[in-house]
Amino acid sequence: MSKTLLGALEAGGTKMVVATGYADGTVVECEEIPTGDPVKTMEAVADWFRDKGIAALGIGAFGPTAVNPASPRYGQILETPKTAWRYFDLLGSLKSELDVPCGYDTDVNSACLGEATHGCARGLDTAVYLTIGTGVGAGVMIDGELLHGMMHPEAGHILLQLDPRDTIGSESGCPYHPNCLEGLIAGPAIKRRWNNKQADELADDGEAMDLLAGYLAQALVIYTLCYSPQRIIIGGGVADHTPIVSLARKKVVALLNGYIVTPEISDIDTYIVENSLDGKQGILGCLELARRAQQRSVSGR
Repeated sequence: MSKTLLGALEAGGTKMVVATGYADGTVVECEEIPTGDPVKTMEAVADWFRDKGIAALGIGAFGPTAVNPASPRYGQILETPKTAWRYFDLLGSLKSELDVPCGYDTDVNSACLGEATHGCARGLDTAVYLTIGTGVGAGVMIDGELLHGMMHPEAGHILLQLDPRDTIGSESGCPYHPNCLEGLIAGPAIKRRWNNKQADELADDGEAMDLLAGYLAQALVIYTLCYSPQRIIIGGGVADHTPIVSLARKKVVALLNGYIVTPEISDIDTYIVENSLDGKQGILGCLELARRAQQRSVSGR
């Protein structure tokens, strides 16, 4: 099984990362395909995989998307702001072209799985993976299983208390919520406040970083209290290129105010951590989805 070639697709809103590799985390090939028209994009993705000889494919898709196999929309993109992709059958389009077993989940759940299989959540049974970039997404693993429920976690859209210093106004970076985490901390919100600047251009602005870290800390406290994870892992461009993670750790301790007393919280620097796989956690998680799909196919489940 470990030498069986697998396929991985990290399907993002701006690019599709396609890769082949093995269950041990070895990546053989990896390329990027721009995300454009859904039909043409998926044709290009299928063409890339067609002659690779993969035994199974793992797909981590941008959301919202239907991840419950019992759903009539399983494998479809749902109410995304990318209107051309709404209700597009991403999974079905690839299964019909490639005819291999497929595993399917969200991109952030896949990243969480990658960290659990090969990274800093390995050996844990409950973890949260948060990515902060153009948007904010969260993958959640509970008792070793990726969390789905009625759909999948949309923990990037939890509602937060506005900081009175915030100049963002009534329109945040999210078209749905004026005070959700994504609307307050992701790339579009940063550009809206600070004259179209990128997060890395503000990394030395103490007041800006304190504001963003405060919102991140509110969210991390909510995840801590609701999911009780053994570790929270944070990635994405905003987190990777600014000090907000380290700043948020101290704020989390202050907000918890001694209510949670565990070894994890006592060692906050190893409880809230940055991603550990150099940006490959999504692809590695997709390879694990592919391995599981092949295993189910072999066992007839």
